Amino acid sequence: MALADRYRIERELGQGGMATVYLAEDLRHGRRVAIKVLRPELSAVIGAERFLREIKTIATLQHPHILGLIDSGEVSGTAYYVMPFVEGESLRDRLKREKQLAIQDAVRLATEVAGALDYAHRHGVVHRDIKPENILLHDGSALVADFGIALAVSSVGSSRMTETGMSLGTPHYMSPEQAMGEREITARSDIYALGCVLYEMLTGEPPFEGATAQAIVARVLTESPRPLRAQRKSIPPQVEAAVLTALEKLPADRFENARAFAEALGDPGYAGSDGARTRVLPSARGAARTGPLQRMLPWAALALVAAAAGLGAGWAAWHRPRAVPPAVLRYTVTLPDSAGLIDIVTSTLAYAPDGSVFAYSSTVGLMLRYADRLEPLPVPGGRRGTSPFFSPDSRWLGFHLGAALLKVPLAGGAPITICDSCPGWDFSWADDDTVRYHNAPDGEGSTRALMAVPAQGGRPHEFARPERGSGEAFRTPLLLPGHRTVLFAVYRGQGTRLAALDLRTGKITRLEEAGFGPQWVKGGFLALSYADGSLIALPFDPDRVRATGPPVTIARDVAQPDAYVARAAVSSGGSIIYPRAGGLVMPRRLLLVSRSGQATPLVPEAKSYGNPRFSPDGRRVAFDINDLTSSGRDVWVVDVVQRVWSRITTDGISDRPAWSPDGRRVVYSSNDDLWWIAADGSSRPESLLVAAGNRSAASVTPDGRTVVFQETSSGSSGIRTLAFDSAPTARTIIPAAFDESAPALAPDGHWLAYQSDQTGQMEVYVQSFPVAGARIPVSLQGGTEPAWAHNGRELFYRCGDSLMVASVTLSPSFAVTGRRRLFSGTFLRGGAFRAYDVAPDDQRFVMISGEAGQATLIGVQNIFQRMLYDRGAQR
Repeated sequence: MALADRYRIERELGQGGMATVYLAEDLRHGRRVAIKVLRPELSAVIGAERFLREIKTIATLQHPHILGLIDSGEVSGTAYYVMPFVEGESLRDRLKREKQLAIQDAVRLATEVAGALDYAHRHGVVHRDIKPENILLHDGSALVADFGIALAVSSVGSSRMTETGMSLGTPHYMSPEQAMGEREITARSDIYALGCVLYEMLTGEPPFEGATAQAIVARVLTESPRPLRAQRKSIPPQVEAAVLTALEKLPADRFENARAFAEALGDPGYAGSDGARTRVLPSARGAARTGPLQRMLPWAALALVAAAAGLGAGWAAWHRPRAVPPAVLRYTVTLPDSAGLIDIVTSTLAYAPDGSVFAYSSTVGLMLRYADRLEPLPVPGGRRGTSPFFSPDSRWLGFHLGAALLKVPLAGGAPITICDSCPGWDFSWADDDTVRYHNAPDGEGSTRALMAVPAQGGRPHEFARPERGSGEAFRTPLLLPGHRTVLFAVYRGQGTRLAALDLRTGKITRLEEAGFGPQWVKGGFLALSYADGSLIALPFDPDRVRATGPPVTIARDVAQPDAYVARAAVSSGGSIIYPRAGGLVMPRRLLLVSRSGQATPLVPEAKSYGNPRFSPDGRRVAFDINDLTSSGRDVWVVDVVQRVWSRITTDGISDRPAWSPDGRRVVYSSNDDLWWIAADGSSRPESLLVAAGNRSAASVTPDGRTVVFQETSSGSSGIRTLAFDSAPTARTIIPAAFDESAPALAPDGHWLAYQSDQTGQMEVYVQSFPVAGARIPVSLQGGTEPAWAHNGRELFYRCGDSLMVASVTLSPSFAVTGRRRLFSGTFLRGGAFRAYDVAPDDQRFVMISGEAGQATLIGVQNIFQRMLYDRGAQR
């Protein structure tokens, strides 16, 4: 670096939107310093000379809570300045670690920052970018940093800054007048930003959240922050009043100076300014005062939002029209290719009620996409979870894992079991703290009944089911907020209708409206899905349980391959996210793949195949198919020579087949229990094991007397066996200490391969059978889905997109003698279950064509707001 004669650069400390920061040694004075080097494009816009001229003002600021300026200059047209290096952390670092601070600490730090700002303001300097990142903590005290860039950048004007794609100020902490691009920014803008910082220190989040700068600015300009004491009762009244005064929209309604803000924080008698006392909550915003600036704010916000596409936060219902109709936004949300959306014929998307985050099923498990983050995060414990759903307060995510129902706190923590055995679909968490869903009653085929379980944990109970023989199925229950009425969809034949159940009387009322998957939106709307890919908004009165107006189509391009599960997710605030039609490629192909990776179709038909298994003679393949147009998932068998198909189960909830050694029977899972049936479909299914948990057959012993199966309960998987005799008994082979799954029995019946995450990632292991011995590792850098060669000398497994083969010996003891990759390809992966099989000749594999999950979703904002506006304008 060109500064080497004066400073020795040690390392880069970080990069911001406007500068790169380096840790360096001041060679002249033998001290550590931080050097900020402006981004070249910013230096070009400001001009190095102007920057150095403006920054001289900062050198005159000498205050115990302001980080001073040591040096400044330019090298080859790029400006830099030097500050003391502060041992410690930023307020942002502390908030990431603690989320909320002790009230006394938060008020003390805010008071120290206020003192620094008051001093700077009296010297004619406005910071313009107060945020937790610019507040350093040294020995527990606050130091305000970065006056320099803010002052210099403000001198060039917003229009030239726009040319660089950069802006001064951070949306979460930006005052309304700064967000609107006012040229004259006063000290009261810093007071607003400090109010935002203190709000976050006390509640754990800024006053306004959003996915993009435009979405946040829209809320800054048009909404009022939630009162602090409603979120944290221990906050003193004067602290809440002071913060709300600092956050007034009009600068004139805020504190006159930062010193007055600090004094109010410590004054138990402070009750707020007139502006703070007349503040209205979002639900009553229609009655708020509207001064000249306030009348301008909605238009400015909407202009900013309409200029960009991004995932916005939820909005509060407005019951009176505003001066300007809100703009309806439609935009794309990009997911990484490594964690794209997949469709697993159950709820795949869920939106938090407050619009801050949505959850989705991905190729690598359940993921969370927060509004203020670009990259999704994995759900703790959700690698094999399905059917995500949120709590009414948006603080918990629930999901299904096998037959178990779990919840995980979004603030951090391990999953908690709600229910050990709650098999079902379409879960919703209501404001009475009850989770409702539908399931399939034992022995009633495609019938679906409505179930409920306490969200705090307990036993599920059925609260509604169709009359026997009616041909109806009840699905997708939704408790209307603040009421005792459950809406749900009634299926009969090819048609669906909504129905309402009064929980107090048990009376069911059929409604006229069609559609399924009802989702409630504040302001009086139901969002309903249709099999043709339409999503509609239905004005609805929850008191009288009837529609109050004609339906309005929100979208016509939702990927909706069936008429059972709504693929679009809608928050109660009105945020919408959905996969676009044609994006989720659900039909797949069964392929024969050689050891070199050459693939040819096994059968020409493309369907939603899963879990293929060769018969012992190799002439047939059993698999499950999810029928996208009728009754769900069933087990099929195809004769690969004659191309003859037969469907051997018809209940719509069967999958994961395994052959008996003689090829006469197929063991499978139905409603997560073990059954078996004649492979030619000539007999009725017979139950083998019905109990709490989720079971999947894997292998039948060579003597045909015992099945090895995987069982999942309370979030963990173990491996067990079940004897086929007059009094079948199950015993545990490998307990569920970790996630032990995908078992495969060696041809001689003496060795069991399986996958386990005991080391933190899935690896393949082998141990003796039926008497368990030491577990012997097979894979080295990740491994899943083991399958034995029929000659017993090889063990296949998956590692990423590759199929690996381990050369092994079985006698006198098991040993791995070599490993190599056979081929790679985009074939469907099975997760907890093996998604491929080995042909009896050990030269071919039956695999399923795989595809990355959908990487682009569609978001919609403000459409319900617009309908409320139009409704009010027509009155």
